[in-house]
Amino acid sequence: MNLGQIRNVELEDLLHREPVRVNLDEIAGYLSGRVVLVTGAGGSVGSELCTQVASFGPRLLVLLGRGENSVYEMNLALENRYPGVCREIEIADVRDRDRVERIFSHYRPEVVFHAAAHKHVPLMEKFPQEAFVNNVIGTLNVARAADCVQTKVFILISTDKAVNPKSIMGATKKAAEMIIQEINQNSSTVYAAVRFGNVLGSRGSVVPLFKKQIARGGPVTVTDPNMVRYFMTVSEAVQLVIQAGAMAKGGEIFLLDMGEPVKIADLARDLIKLSGFQPDLDIPIIFTGTRPGEKLFEELFTGGERVGKTVHERILVTQSEEEHSTIINEIIMNGHLPGCQFNEDEALKLLRKLIPGFGRSNGPTLVEGK
Repeated sequence: MNLGQIRNVELEDLLHREPVRVNLDEIAGYLSGRVVLVTGAGGSVGSELCTQVASFGPRLLVLLGRGENSVYEMNLALENRYPGVCREIEIADVRDRDRVERIFSHYRPEVVFHAAAHKHVPLMEKFPQEAFVNNVIGTLNVARAADCVQTKVFILISTDKAVNPKSIMGATKKAAEMIIQEINQNSSTVYAAVRFGNVLGSRGSVVPLFKKQIARGGPVTVTDPNMVRYFMTVSEAVQLVIQAGAMAKGGEIFLLDMGEPVKIADLARDLIKLSGFQPDLDIPIIFTGTRPGEKLFEELFTGGERVGKTVHERILVTQSEEEHSTIINEIIMNGHLPGCQFNEDEALKLLRKLIPGFGRSNGPTLVEGK
């Protein structure tokens, strides 16, 4: 086995299906000549969103992010690729309501893509307060700021982990969906969300980890032989976001038809083979057990959601038929409280009240009274 001869792997080869293609030229006219703001602009999805948006000639593209280095590098990449596109950088934390409101008041964005979030499932089990304040209160701050300046379109990046959530991360993203749906009812801004499957190659995802493990000669670690996930490429994810912005009427959640879920163990074997090695012979695979907050499988819809088709055959849309908890209105009405005042106990109690059934059998993190 020669580790120096590892083959380059195209992520699309791991999908087990044909990639979804969207003709963005037909539907992205709402971006041309507009002021577009992207939160989480330095992240895997946020940076690709910035690149795609820049290709449609916005009047101004605002890159908002907390990590200065990643946003700086994204801006440099855009300068090289789209030098004619006006851009502004804002280093800011979405948890800071006053800062977010000042940014929105200054730029008055017409289109907002909210990609900023904590997304690492096991880590957020350890830090539920951080997940709540960033994913829930941060979304509230950005969504309310958009309403105040009469943004035309607001798209939240969500996840399939928000469906019947077991994890803290999934529960906070469900709460974020509920917030934008509630605000949408009394706003001139059109609010909608997109639910992603696992984005291949994104930071913190399994593929970069597997690649590093293969480069070291293994072993490749998989949590459970029966664990399955829906997968999409970052290009598919961003196409879905931009398409959603064109189709949204208000309150919808859009999803990609990602075909059948893929076993993580099969993904690992495919990646080893595509890298030029034999699973188990050259590169061993070992099973380490599920981590806190993980499900063996993810779902795309809840029982209370009505699923429909869109003009694109591979994009689905849901409308919730569930009654939202009155707690969501309390969070919206009292969002002026500094996010740092939400401690771990308060965050967990709010999530349990918001999402029926959440926390009943989720392990020691969510034991009553904890």
